[in-house]
Amino acid sequence: MLGRTPVLFLTARSDEVDRVLGLEIGGDDYMTKPFSPRELIARVKAHLRREDMDATQEVVEIGPFRLDRTARRVFQSGRLLELTSTEFNLLEFFLTHPGRAYSRDQLLDAVWGEQRFVTPRTVDVHVRRLREQIEEQPDNPRYLTTVRGYGYRFEEAGDPSA
Repeated sequence: MLGRTPVLFLTARSDEVDRVLGLEIGGDDYMTKPFSPRELIARVKAHLRREDMDATQEVVEIGPFRLDRTARRVFQSGRLLELTSTEFNLLEFFLTHPGRAYSRDQLLDAVWGEQRFVTPRTVDVHVRRLREQIEEQPDNPRYLTTVRGYGYRFEEAGDPSA
């Protein structure tokens, strides 16, 4: 599999609107001048490490879900799910880390990355939208369960009592 090349913006434009735009148009990271060469190298290595780890498995199958990373498609019981890019990334994370509870901050780090300009409650919005796609009863989820006072967990068997 050919890996995706991470895009890092290195610029003198440091306004928030510029940083947000750079990330929204596909940048993986954004650094402003002046910068430390050591930090730049560390960030590049971190992105390359992350890409190497992500490239280990092109298709993830768990329960009724089949996630194809190269096509960026997810099927549930053979039905194609219509997901936004963020919903895809969030579901991909949950499918590759089933059974473990994650806090909102951990999910922000894993899905949105270190250069994020969103609040932890953003996770709640995306989880709600994702539940509307994958759950028969979004208000009584089987797969994407809430860990009260902490965050969320993906239930591999689709059984919240597991």
